[in-house]
Amino acid sequence: MTKTTDGDLLLKNINAQAPFPICFADLEKAVAEKIEAGPFGYIRSGAGGEQTLRNNRAAFEKYSIIPRFLHDVSSIDTSIELFGKVHPTPFLFAPVGMNRMAHDKGELAVARAADQLKIPYIQSTVSSYALEDVAQTAPTATKWFQLYWSTNEEIAYSMAARAEAAGFEAIVLTVDTVMLGWREEDVRNQFSPLKLGYARGNYMNDPVFTASLPDDSFESYVQGVLQNVFHPTLNWDNVRELKRRSNLPILLKGILHPEDAKLAIENGIDGIIVSNHGGRQLDGVIGSLDALPDIVKAVKGRIPVILDSGVYRGMDALKALALGADAVAIGRPFVYGLALEGQQGVEKVMTNLYDELKVSIALAGAISVKGLRDITLVKKDGVDFR
Repeated sequence: MTKTTDGDLLLKNINAQAPFPICFADLEKAVAEKIEAGPFGYIRSGAGGEQTLRNNRAAFEKYSIIPRFLHDVSSIDTSIELFGKVHPTPFLFAPVGMNRMAHDKGELAVARAADQLKIPYIQSTVSSYALEDVAQTAPTATKWFQLYWSTNEEIAYSMAARAEAAGFEAIVLTVDTVMLGWREEDVRNQFSPLKLGYARGNYMNDPVFTASLPDDSFESYVQGVLQNVFHPTLNWDNVRELKRRSNLPILLKGILHPEDAKLAIENGIDGIIVSNHGGRQLDGVIGSLDALPDIVKAVKGRIPVILDSGVYRGMDALKALALGADAVAIGRPFVYGLALEGQQGVEKVMTNLYDELKVSIALAGAISVKGLRDITLVKKDGVDFR
C-alpha cells in the first residue's frame, strides 16, 4: 500500500533542486536539442504519414472520467500480479531496441533502473547489449525477453532458449513486424541503426546466427540481420512450436483484433500485449486504447492483457487500467529519460509517471488498480463504459 498523505507529490517536484522535464512534450523537446537528428527521428517518428501515431494519442483524449468523492483514499494499492508474481506498480518497460542510440550504457542503464524501481523490464531482440549482459547487470530484476522471429527459425528458438537459461521469466513474441514499416523520417535522415550496428548485442552473441554468417566481418553481420528481420511467413504453427519448445509463459505483442485474441487463447498463449508498435509499423491503424475494450471482452480474464503504445502520462495509464488492462507498458518516455540522464533519467521519468498515476487514482475515487474498473468513463461519442 502507498500512503497518499506522505507529502504533496506536486510540491516535491516544484522544490526539486534541478528541474527535470515533467510532461512528454518537454521531454521530447529537450531530447531533440541534445541528440542528433538521425537517432532522434528514429525514436520519435511513426510509420508513413504518422496517422497511427496520432490515433494513439487521440484515443486517450476520447475518454473522460467521472470521479467519485467522499471515500477514504489515504492509502492506495498500486500493485498487480502477473504470472504468480506481485509487482508494486502496474507499469512495465516496453521493449525498445538499440538503446545505445540514446545513451552509451543503453539497455544496461534501463535494466538497472528497472531493478531499482521494481518494474518488469522487457528486453528487445534488437538490443545494443546481449541479454546475458543485461541479466548480469540486473540479476534481481524481473526480466522478459521480446522475440523477433527470424527467417532462419532456429535463430528465434536459440534466442528464446538463451533467455530462459539467463533467467528471463517470459517470452514476448512480436507479431506485427514481419517486415519493417514504411518509415519516412529515417529515409529523410538517411539513418538506419541496424546498418550502423546498434542491434549487435543479441545477434552477435547467438551461436546459431553467427554460424550462419559467411565470415566475421561487419558487413556480414549487417546483411545477416537484414535478412532475418524480414520474415513474412510467421504463422500460428510457429507460435505453437515456440510454445512447445519453451518452459516460459509466451505472450503475443501486437494484437489489435479480438478474433486474434481468441486464437491466441486457443493456441495456448499465456498473455496478450495490445499494441500497434507505437505507431511505427502499419500507418492508419486503430489506436491501441481503442482496441483494448473489445480484446478485454474477448479474453474474459483468462489471460493477462497489457496495453502498449501511446502511454505518455500517468493519466493515460489510469484510463487503460480502467478499461480493463492488467498492466501498462511505457516506451518512448523512458527512452527520452535515458537520452537526457542515463539511468537516473529513466528513473525520474518512470517515477513521475507513477506519482501522477497515484494522485490520479486517489482523485478518481479509487484505492486500487482493480478498483479502477469501477470508475465511470465516458467516451466522446456518448458511450458510458460503466
